[in-house]
Amino acid sequence: MAYRYNYPVKGNYIDGQYKTCADPNGEWTSRSPADFADELGKFQYSYCAIDESVMAARKAFMPWRRKKISERAEFLRKFKVAIQKRADEFTEIIAREVGRPAWEAKEELLALEVKIDVTLEEGMRLVEKLEIPQVIEGVLGASRRKPIGVTAVIGPYDFPAAQPCGHIVPALLAGNTVIFKPSEKAPLIGQLIADCFNEAELPPGVFNLLQGEKETGRRLCAHEGIDAILFTGSYEVGTRIKQDTLQQHWKLVLLQMGGKNPAIIWEDADLELALKDALVGGFISAGQRCTSMSRIIIHHSHAEAFVERLHERAKAFVIGHPLDNPFMGPLIDAGSVDRYMKFQGIAVREGCEPVMRGKTLELGKQGNYVAPSICLVKATSLEATKKSVYQQTEIFGPNIAIIPVRTLEEAIAQANATQYGLAAAVYTKSRTIYEKCWEELQAGLINWNRPTITASARLPYGGLKKSGNHFATAVFSTLNSTYPVASLEDAERSASSESFPGLNWK
Repeated sequence: MAYRYNYPVKGNYIDGQYKTCADPNGEWTSRSPADFADELGKFQYSYCAIDESVMAARKAFMPWRRKKISERAEFLRKFKVAIQKRADEFTEIIAREVGRPAWEAKEELLALEVKIDVTLEEGMRLVEKLEIPQVIEGVLGASRRKPIGVTAVIGPYDFPAAQPCGHIVPALLAGNTVIFKPSEKAPLIGQLIADCFNEAELPPGVFNLLQGEKETGRRLCAHEGIDAILFTGSYEVGTRIKQDTLQQHWKLVLLQMGGKNPAIIWEDADLELALKDALVGGFISAGQRCTSMSRIIIHHSHAEAFVERLHERAKAFVIGHPLDNPFMGPLIDAGSVDRYMKFQGIAVREGCEPVMRGKTLELGKQGNYVAPSICLVKATSLEATKKSVYQQTEIFGPNIAIIPVRTLEEAIAQANATQYGLAAAVYTKSRTIYEKCWEELQAGLINWNRPTITASARLPYGGLKKSGNHFATAVFSTLNSTYPVASLEDAERSASSESFPGLNWK
């Protein structure tokens, strides 16, 4: 297969220019998970570049925050234009570097454009000045928000463009400067994002790109010059960030982490709709989404027929190279394949019935291709679910667990039984049933007759328990990039305005 776009590796983007590492601490190769023969580039990293990027962002902060919001917004509009001009490049590189089918990559870019528009048009309304006349007699009360400062954005490899830019754009609009550390599994996509900010002609130091592996990200987060951390990734990495910054109480630490997302399919549900949503929600992106629909909790009267039809449909969809536009591409790396295969065995040892066994696939290109898997859970007690390694762990692969239940109370309890709380879906024709589920489900996103993978940039997005630390993103992101300052304002006050017993003021 001939690829259209090949780029030289440019290094880190610091203080308005690309810089290669003079004294690198290490190097790694970005290789396509869809075609091991496709090498996208060799990337170096240097820990010295962390100090350099923080210094550049710190120097740029005050001039940038003093600009009018309209001026900052204009730079971000130029960034959006640059993204649009390079849409074909982004589509191919996302497909090659992280294995997402080209149609999904195009959807990601559209989602990114929407996020920019929502931030520019609606996000800043949430941080507008608040005034309360006569908050105290004769005094105007005011609340204004200020940018936090130098912000580290740690990006994931799923949605490698839209997710980090969903943090970067609001942070910049609010007046912060940014250091972006992309996933080491998506460094070339990070470079393309930096190219677009460079084309938008942001002042030097306002946006910086820092390439590196996990230790680079750890050192960046722990750096005392960082004021805020906006992280998207796994629970395990998020926990380490929290631990590394435990004594740095001044830092805002936003953690968007994983999910083990349930869908309740009730006896009055539109089963055709629920079936299609389960197929797409569970297997899109090869299950590599934090919102993947990985647990189907279904009324027992429908379980047998639903499992049979889901199995039939899962055998029919196309798996292949992302640029051939299949439904599903590969897993991101060999470690993810090993983990996925390991959990097939764990599920069986815990008594699950393997309706469809996941296995590695040999296709035209050598890559990390696997077949989807479906497991019917036999031990359906709440105690068994809470003890289940299979049901409690985010696999991040194309696996669906089916749990039959008899009562709605049992369904809700099962949905809440994992340690995650990101997204949930409820399939029913009854608003009463949906509202009962909405009231009792423990998740930051609860959808009615829509899969867990769907969300809107115009609504808050975030999770609880192991999924996050109660910071909502999307349209709420500007709130996470600013802090409130309260003021009591009195233009007429004089020393004689008040008296105090015993003060003896003359």
